[in-house]
Amino acid sequence: MADRCVQLCAPLLLILLSFFFFTGVLTFPLGPDSHRRTTCGYESCHATKPDMLNVHLVPHTHDDVGWLKTVDQYYYGDRNDIQHAGVQYILDSVVDQLLKNPDRRFIYVETAFFYRWWKRQDSSMKQTVQQLVNEGRLEFVNGGWCMSDEATTHYSAVIDQMTMGLRFLNDTFGVCGRPRVAWHIDPFGHAREHASMFAQMGYDGFFFGRLDYQDRYQRMMQKEQELLWRASDSLTPPMADLFTGILPNGYNPPDGFCWDQSCSDPPIRDDPDLEDYNVDDVVKRFLNIASAQSMVYKTNHIIMTMGSDFQYENANLWYKNLDKLIHYVNAQQDLGSRVNVLYSTPSCYLQELHRANLTWALKTDDFFPYADDAHDFWTGYFSSRPALKRYERLSNSNLQTCNQLEVLGGPTSTNGPFGKGDSQTMKKAMAVAQHHDAVSGTEKQHVANDYARRLATGWQHCQVLVSNGLAVLSGSTAQRFYCDYLNISVCPLTESSKKFSVNVYNPLGRPVTWPVRLPVNGTAYAVSDAAGTSVDCQVLPLSKDTHNVRRSRGFAVNELVFEVQAPPLGFSTYSVSLLQDGPLAASTQPRTPTAIQNKFLKVTFDPDTGLLSSFSNLETTQTIKLTQNFYWYNASDGNNSESIQPSGAYIFRPNSSTPFLISSTAKTEFIQTSVVQEVRQWFSPWVSQVVRLYAHSRTLELEWTVGPLPIHDDLGKEVITRIDTSIESSEIFYTDSNGREVLQRKKDFRPTWHLKQSEPIAGNYYPINSRAYIKDDVDQLTVVTDRSQGGSSIHNGSLEIMLHRRLLYDDVRGVAEPLNETSAIFPEGLVVRGRLLLSLDRPASAADKHRPLAQEMVLQPLLTFTDGDLHPDAKLEFSGLQAALPPAVHLLTLTQWDAQSVLLRLEHQFQSWESDVNSKPVTVNLQKLFSSLEVLGVSELNLSANQWKDEMKRFEWTPQNEVKPQLKASGGRSVWEVTLKPMEIRTFLLRVRL
Repeated sequence: MADRCVQLCAPLLLILLSFFFFTGVLTFPLGPDSHRRTTCGYESCHATKPDMLNVHLVPHTHDDVGWLKTVDQYYYGDRNDIQHAGVQYILDSVVDQLLKNPDRRFIYVETAFFYRWWKRQDSSMKQTVQQLVNEGRLEFVNGGWCMSDEATTHYSAVIDQMTMGLRFLNDTFGVCGRPRVAWHIDPFGHAREHASMFAQMGYDGFFFGRLDYQDRYQRMMQKEQELLWRASDSLTPPMADLFTGILPNGYNPPDGFCWDQSCSDPPIRDDPDLEDYNVDDVVKRFLNIASAQSMVYKTNHIIMTMGSDFQYENANLWYKNLDKLIHYVNAQQDLGSRVNVLYSTPSCYLQELHRANLTWALKTDDFFPYADDAHDFWTGYFSSRPALKRYERLSNSNLQTCNQLEVLGGPTSTNGPFGKGDSQTMKKAMAVAQHHDAVSGTEKQHVANDYARRLATGWQHCQVLVSNGLAVLSGSTAQRFYCDYLNISVCPLTESSKKFSVNVYNPLGRPVTWPVRLPVNGTAYAVSDAAGTSVDCQVLPLSKDTHNVRRSRGFAVNELVFEVQAPPLGFSTYSVSLLQDGPLAASTQPRTPTAIQNKFLKVTFDPDTGLLSSFSNLETTQTIKLTQNFYWYNASDGNNSESIQPSGAYIFRPNSSTPFLISSTAKTEFIQTSVVQEVRQWFSPWVSQVVRLYAHSRTLELEWTVGPLPIHDDLGKEVITRIDTSIESSEIFYTDSNGREVLQRKKDFRPTWHLKQSEPIAGNYYPINSRAYIKDDVDQLTVVTDRSQGGSSIHNGSLEIMLHRRLLYDDVRGVAEPLNETSAIFPEGLVVRGRLLLSLDRPASAADKHRPLAQEMVLQPLLTFTDGDLHPDAKLEFSGLQAALPPAVHLLTLTQWDAQSVLLRLEHQFQSWESDVNSKPVTVNLQKLFSSLEVLGVSELNLSANQWKDEMKRFEWTPQNEVKPQLKASGGRSVWEVTLKPMEIRTFLLRVRL
């Protein structure tokens, strides 16, 4: 980051500086002084030889931020009985070895680990490392807090964790700490939205190791393992264009050239007097490998990753042999060899590809699903550990609320009437949870427990901050209570109190209407809003499934249900008073209704089966046939004539393409009130559902409860819900990419390569992060999910979503235990509850509804409670915005940056083709945005907030058969007015005053 501070000495310039500080734009330095003499980055690269094959050796370690061991165990080298790995020793050893030879290079990736190590070093070691970084001998690549998963992560959480890691590197090392290359060598498939984000973060290129084995083979034959990825169909090229390289050996060294203490390859023995002298053999084998590799890449430069999982704990082993390898291979040049070997980094390799000035194959889809063999599709992890996936998504929502209230509440939010709170603990926990063996569900059970514990600890810290912030904004210091188990009707305060208030905080930039369901023991209540107006409310009997799933964690027999409205970026407070105690009159009817409806929707039921039979949008006069049921795939145990591959945490492999129907009928109960109508369905002792329609809702809610999955029959089970409709979808469906742009999926088809399908179910599964839909010319059915799940459209007009998995065998991908989740509360097997929202619309206008709906599911209102009467002077309603944001604009980030400034991200949440109304540029005035913050100055940053936007320069690449595109910057009518084009995210550093 170039220093943006201006040195002023003349009084006139001081006056001008003051003027710009208080009235206009002022930029602030984001890192240490970077004008000192450095030779990092591209300037630090070793010279190559243009008339030779240049082999770039990249010493690296891949350090999972939790997998077989917890993140703590990996850092300290604990539990080596599970896996020998100690990250602190890797960094110690590498620094020592880099100092011994200035030619050596090393790259490091996971900032979560480096941050820990750095904090424990003395000033002398820090100075040494600073020198290594400044000279480009130690280079950071990727630079996020972790190497995130790409299938099951939401884009907002990915941006947050990348920002955290890159900010630490920027603050610590300045421009030399900024990575030039994105590096995702281990994630199990690659999302287009990740590539788009990396491009907008300023990366020049992206390297990864895993792609489908058929795709790789075809790319090798066509020399297209290096390509230009156009990662958005809405952003103007090259804004989301990213050069992408596929590494030749995953992220491992070539066979026979691994020299870590965990390896078994022989060292280079270069004493000619020894009987086992092997230099000639090593050189010959290396030259053969280099020659073969060069045949499937496009330039006279090839890359070799020299390292692997948790390697370089004894870096001397690697470097001593690499020094010899470089020396002896290059010595062959005197004998006519045309191979030149050098220490390098991914960015140095990328620079040489850029200098080649070639054109590159263009890709516009993504790299899902990933298979490493004919029957080995890594599509199970899209749904593995569904409870953890939901907890991570809910934690993201809580973190955004925490961040916003830290800003809106001012300094008192972190140190106020309820003590000291902080958002950093939660930020770090959420950042770790994005790791590709965390939210993905591909870790050992004790590691999954540790991720959940970290999130819970982070939320405890945030609760103090939230309480302080709400106290500032409301003027009330009454104690606030948090009820984290409302989805199973547990809340000690509402279960026992006769009078309490509910504060509804809305983190979205637009008002929301939201259903509230509170566990109570009374039979009649009065609810009033912030203006004192009575709110329609109803008391419903608690379902027997909720009784069962909560076990002994609550004692309410009823639920109080009412709908609330909350202003944008603010709260509204509702008062609740008990009117009548005692038993509830029977309000459930043990029958299947013909239909339930409100003024927007109508759904009908088959009276013989109890299942849904049709779905109607009354506003658009649409009706489709719709049935929905639950099934399970019999998970392969590996005892199969075609393949020995079993289903596991990573891999989905059903024994048959036809799932087992759990039940052809459902027992039902019907509840009809003025607030909500419910049809409670029971399919088996371990599958139930509530079909729910609220009075003012344009969506139908399906609340499913699945588990414990029975395994007494020794069969692993992978449970899906399938929605079959009359929509003529032609075996095409659509899924989101990390919660943002939508991609078309077609059964048994890949857009950029010919697929030979070998797994008709697993090979057609894709990640669904927030929504999926099917459509024809007339109707579109959209399903919004509350967590990341896998899904497909196997049959014309159908959507299926995997809800829960319980498996009895490991899938032999390293985790070494079956995905068989239990807990202290559920020793017989995990029970999972979740929600799907269904909407029916015309295809031309469907996005106008499902885009905001998906955001509501991601950033849901936070409910806090106070007991007794409200203070008469308490402020019952507040909005942090002067007005709601336009429908196309989403407030993505509002978080404290330092004492005087905040980080703001605004995004256009529609693709360019999605909506006649909302797929147009929108202008927002930053000075007129907030109601309680005065914006004094603004500077624009790149997406990851580690470069000034106007200083971000990236390599330009030319796709084949296309003129090199020229990017036109987004503008506004004044310095305060910013225009957002479809799918554009703009990031600002605001100097503010409360």
